[in-house]
Amino acid sequence: MKKYHIYGMGNALVDMEIEVSNEFITETKIEKCLMILVDENRQAEVLKKVGSHHKRACGGSAANTIIGARQLGARTFYSCKVANDETGEFYFSDLVKEGVQTNLHGEREAGVTGKCMVFVTPDAERSMETYLGITATFSEEQLEWDELKDSEYLYIEGYLVTGDSAKNAAIKARRFARDNGVKVAFTFSDPGIVAHFKDGLAEIMGDKIDLLFCNEGEAMAFTGKEDINEAMTELAKVSHQVAITQGPRGALLWDGNKEIDIVTKKVEAVDTNGAGDLFAGAFMFALTHGHSFSEAGKLACACSSELVTQFGPRLKAEQVKEIYKSIIE
Repeated sequence: MKKYHIYGMGNALVDMEIEVSNEFITETKIEKCLMILVDENRQAEVLKKVGSHHKRACGGSAANTIIGARQLGARTFYSCKVANDETGEFYFSDLVKEGVQTNLHGEREAGVTGKCMVFVTPDAERSMETYLGITATFSEEQLEWDELKDSEYLYIEGYLVTGDSAKNAAIKARRFARDNGVKVAFTFSDPGIVAHFKDGLAEIMGDKIDLLFCNEGEAMAFTGKEDINEAMTELAKVSHQVAITQGPRGALLWDGNKEIDIVTKKVEAVDTNGAGDLFAGAFMFALTHGHSFSEAGKLACACSSELVTQFGPRLKAEQVKEIYKSIIE
């Protein structure tokens, strides 16, 4: 038995979730429904306008996925980079509190820990402005090769494509995983990332990965197709298995042999932040615990459907465990 079910690598960002109006989005020129990289001055300027009306949690796309899997019972490890500032210490403490093993023990470099402002509008959409800070220098130095080798899955966050050292680390990790019998899962992360870094994403994936997560917009952007089934056909060429989330309509899966439609329950969404991240975490938990691809899809959709009914990027551990009992047990 391997030491870890999932080894994740990605940006370490302290998420600050802020409820705003659509007028605020327009006035401050925030790009609706996308993740945009900004500098520290821009972030400080916007934060000044919203004041202290925000809550924070250790985040980053892959971190949310790893925490979600851990809450369900998976053994997880997360490689990332924070600075030796107060925000970095908060990130480390919050991650450890969730029961995730990490490379962050010991001394950390001077600098500024990354932050992501997540703006949630009344239509439940989230728009993000991210200052990467020290996580922009994420490299293979943050990887723990023995821990990765002793994992069932490597999970790579698509956002790593934005930095050369991070992208190279992702490529090296993918190759190492393949050479050591570790399955590779990957997420496109954001439609804007796919639009601007398609070639880099393809480099990270290489010839073919084991499991790909994306939403409809990302699937269309990467493949250039306007039909979801045609997009799935193209994605199946670069990944043995694929999970495409479709918001309130559930998910479309490719298990390597056939397509599977997963229908999710209807809910009143108030915040979609983290829904795709939790979907991936619940999905991989199910796969690493003996459940079928279809069961993994049902559990992932159920967890995401519950998440969007509340504010914040993740559920409480007792919530996801109750969902698991109702869906699978």
